[in-house]
Amino acid sequence: MISIVIPTYNNLKYLELCLKSLKNNSFYKHEIIIHINEGSDGTLEFIKKQGYKYTISESNIGLCSAINKAAKLVSNKYILYSHDDMYFCPDWDRVLMKEVKIIKHDKFYFSGTMIEAYSGHIRFNFGETLEDFKEYELLSKYKSINFYDHQGTHFAPHLVSTNLWNKVGGFSEEFNPGIGSDPDFNMKLWKEGVRIFKGLNDFKVYHFGSLTTRKKKNFKQNRGDRTFLKKWGITIKFFKKHYLKSKTKYYGPLSEPKFTITYLIELIGCKLKSILTI
Repeated sequence: MISIVIPTYNNLKYLELCLKSLKNNSFYKHEIIIHINEGSDGTLEFIKKQGYKYTISESNIGLCSAINKAAKLVSNKYILYSHDDMYFCPDWDRVLMKEVKIIKHDKFYFSGTMIEAYSGHIRFNFGETLEDFKEYELLSKYKSINFYDHQGTHFAPHLVSTNLWNKVGGFSEEFNPGIGSDPDFNMKLWKEGVRIFKGLNDFKVYHFGSLTTRKKKNFKQNRGDRTFLKKWGITIKFFKKHYLKSKTKYYGPLSEPKFTITYLIELIGCKLKSILTI
């Protein structure tokens, strides 16, 4: 069915909760693959005991490299990438597979709707840490707190076909430890002709936020926005606005950007910024 790839960096307690939610709240049985960065908190021993597939690195190799390494073990038709601090709400996978069956081709990028205490698509505080996590309240309310099916998603958790993943080469490792890697991945998909970038309202996860391999230990500060600009000649903001139409209601497959006056002025601004960016 789905191979779920989860990078983790000394974050065992949150990873345990994530895996618990996948076990209890999935409709189908899935393959789970963990990449362990360091694992000095007992993660390796836990993963071995539970029998999950895993890859490991002695130090934090960054989100992009970690995902790519774990993805080499994938054996299913679809790859879903998740953070280790996400809690999957019931029937998330049934919602996804229903969409896949409707599409009947592999050129899509589906993602979930994040519930977070202070940001995300839906702002609702079910706890800021494991210690105050209100799991029962989340399970009783998640169906009644809604966003909408939205356009231009680039957030985890997201699902693509394994063939498409391999074709674009997974995540671009120049974006390690991870900032800017999601829109870059979407741009690579766009270049391959993907026009369905759909966030599903009924696929909900609770996200504790920024508790994964984006931790910058062992890394120099990476300006993902600059890396994206130099690589593609446009800013992430421009890409999300004119290509992905991010956070607007989903109406169907996207089309090429319209060459309006606003588009052209902002495009010139991107080109000038690219020239001036060192």
